[in-house]
Amino acid sequence: MNLPLALRMLLWPFSVVYGAVVRLRAWLYASGVRTQKRLGAAVISVGNLTVGGTGKTPMVLWLAEKFLAQGKRVAILSRGYRGAGGISDEVALLKDRLQGRVAFGVGSDRYAQGRRLEAQGIDIFLLDDGFQHLRLARDLDIVMIDGMRDLEGEWLLPAGRLREPRSALRRADFCVFTRMEADEDLAARGLPQSIFYAKTHLAGFRRLGGEGGLQFLSEIAAGPYFAFCGIGNPLAFFHDLRHWGARLAGTRAFRDHHAYTQADVHELELAAHKAGAAAFITTEKDSYNLGTVRFSSLPVYVCVIEMELFGEDDFLAALEQKIRVRRGAGA
Repeated sequence: MNLPLALRMLLWPFSVVYGAVVRLRAWLYASGVRTQKRLGAAVISVGNLTVGGTGKTPMVLWLAEKFLAQGKRVAILSRGYRGAGGISDEVALLKDRLQGRVAFGVGSDRYAQGRRLEAQGIDIFLLDDGFQHLRLARDLDIVMIDGMRDLEGEWLLPAGRLREPRSALRRADFCVFTRMEADEDLAARGLPQSIFYAKTHLAGFRRLGGEGGLQFLSEIAAGPYFAFCGIGNPLAFFHDLRHWGARLAGTRAFRDHHAYTQADVHELELAAHKAGAAAFITTEKDSYNLGTVRFSSLPVYVCVIEMELFGEDDFLAALEQKIRVRRGAGA
């Protein structure tokens, strides 16, 4: 959210009011005035402090795979907002990747969804985008932070990108900085939680609407490519593509969760032909928002990514230790 300074100044009074409201809400839960509802199984929240993409969905997917490999029964709780056909792009992506191996509870009342699923003998609930969902008690909070965007000097909504003041990080157990490796200066700031680092790993590309496995960049159209997306941090996607060796003839960013129309496709094709592109590249999340639109002239390739967490053994050990202590304390 890069608003002009003049507009940010006009919105600043609303940010002050918004900040007072979210601080009061957090205090009401912390002091016990408002009571959190607790599920029987362990709950791990994956969230962020800002609007925009920070890697929450890849982290939820990563955790689900790790717990499934341990033989645990996993459920994902998600609000599922702004989705086409009653399901969000994130939930659609997770369901496709996990292929029925986890249970899903989708709705605004995630406690009710969790209670509905408890009869299945769930061991772990993953609360997607849950840092601000204080109504549901959690055993552990993981906050994802985009390493390409400095939180210093950032403003609260609506003038800036912050959903809560930076002081809210005190509630977190782990901060995972994405798109960066270990930073000694960052670690020296004395954050009260454990800090880990992650980066985006390219798994491959698949043809939109096609069948078969993933392909390497060298196996798809020769390029150059026209990249487009409607995600929280489009610049990071374009940066990653260039880092992976994709020659980009042009780019186009849409609003997060954008539902594409045939008119959008027409504009994209005109821009791609003008730029001399040989194919399109978009994100896996965007592929679920393309609906029934059709591209008439150039192929569309979907970029499939995975999260790579540095020090994953240490991370998992610390995570399980915290859950063990807190579940024991709450027993």
